[in-house]
Amino acid sequence: MDFLSLFLVYLCVVLAALLCTCAGSKESFLLRSISGATQVVSFVIPTQLQRVTQRVLHRLFHTRSYLFVVLNIALQAAVFGEYTWEVFVYCWELQFHLPFLLLPYLLLAGNVICFVLCSCTNPGVITRSNHASLVKIYAYDGVLFQRGVVCPTCNMEKPARSKHCSFCSMCVHRFDHHCVWVNNCIGAFNAKYFFLYLLTLSAMAATIAGITAAFLIHVVLLSGVMRGSYIDDHGQERAVEILFLIQDLFLTFPRIVFMLGFVILLTLVLGTYCCFNLYLALTNQTANEWRKSRRCECSHHLTLQPHHRQVVYKNIYSRGAWMNVKEIFRPLTALERKKK
Repeated sequence: MDFLSLFLVYLCVVLAALLCTCAGSKESFLLRSISGATQVVSFVIPTQLQRVTQRVLHRLFHTRSYLFVVLNIALQAAVFGEYTWEVFVYCWELQFHLPFLLLPYLLLAGNVICFVLCSCTNPGVITRSNHASLVKIYAYDGVLFQRGVVCPTCNMEKPARSKHCSFCSMCVHRFDHHCVWVNNCIGAFNAKYFFLYLLTLSAMAATIAGITAAFLIHVVLLSGVMRGSYIDDHGQERAVEILFLIQDLFLTFPRIVFMLGFVILLTLVLGTYCCFNLYLALTNQTANEWRKSRRCECSHHLTLQPHHRQVVYKNIYSRGAWMNVKEIFRPLTALERKKK
């Protein structure tokens, strides 16, 4: 194996370790295995190159950066460029309904608005001036959030459901996670914009996938290729199969088929993540709380009562599905907390 191959292997394992760390899996078996592989490969990689690599990856995954925002815009531009210049034109010639073809652009407009609002809105930064009022909003559950815990960086007592973001170097009220794609934390005051951003992005990918698939199916039906046959490598005549059809479409419309595969994968990933966020909203949990509660259950490091009885974690913030969703779009205030 040459030096470049070794360096690429080293880069991959370090990147995987950083991603696991960002996901909060520091104690997982996967992370320990990756860390061990990193140490083994690092023996043959120059120390200076290791430092530069780690510095670059730290810059990407542990500090605020516009790289993923630019990547997000570039991917959307590539997809919509292909959709506009090929799929839209072909579908228009095939007399598809115009409102159906314009739907992705309408979703794009909504998605851009949600993106800007999510990226620019204050997520709920805890400061000296608002600390006293934010402390009163949520009660401490005694398991995930303990009273009297002081943030060593901000030098303030952490309100319940808050967390210090290492990316932004600030504590955030009702912290969910730091999203590199919008270059901002997701907290109490921009969670609604993030949810709508994710929803419109999923719908946009699904709509483009549906229109593109409908176009290709229309082309196949018009061409009558399914009723034909082909000669295989052994000289035998065979009926057209799905694999042959996909290969034929790829040779005829390579960019469209590639885009379709990409947006289908994107729809599945975003749809799954959207469902997970809907579950969190319905149960009044943040991604940070869900991860911490799973970690507590796995490690059994729960707060102990007298007589060494374990406290079973219970989500005390849930107020019913409707009120939980309402809280996402209209965050609680200290006055509302007193009325409860």
